[in-house]
Amino acid sequence: MELIGLLKHATGLLNRAVEPLYAGAVLTAPEVDMLIPLRHATEPVIARRLAEWLGLSRAGVSKALGKLEKRGFIARTPNPADRRAALVTITPAGAKAVDELFPRQLAAEVNLLAGLGKDRDRVLNALERLVEAMERQVGRE
Repeated sequence: MELIGLLKHATGLLNRAVEPLYAGAVLTAPEVDMLIPLRHATEPVIARRLAEWLGLSRAGVSKALGKLEKRGFIARTPNPADRRAALVTITPAGAKAVDELFPRQLAAEVNLLAGLGKDRDRVLNALERLVEAMERQVGRE
């Protein structure tokens, strides 16, 4: 409980730090997080792959992509290799929004973590270990 409590608290603090950047913005922070991999992809991506990258459920990603598509930030086209999976690409409007919002978010995150100083690498290694252990456990289900 102690570890999960600290993770939730850290997540809450991170959300509070970036929340003001998105007041009145065309996207939310979670939407930007979803668009970032698409912004840097060299080819279209299927939703399942995006869900894996982000550690989110396929259903949640599909729902979010539907909303982003309606607002013109992504496009979905039929996948010639698999009719069940659409190919997802970011639109120019989506790329523009990410390019405007993400640098501000990144700066806020850097500022938030600046206090780690020389402990940064130790914290990073511990978090990588945590994620690896959690991925192994989730993979068993």
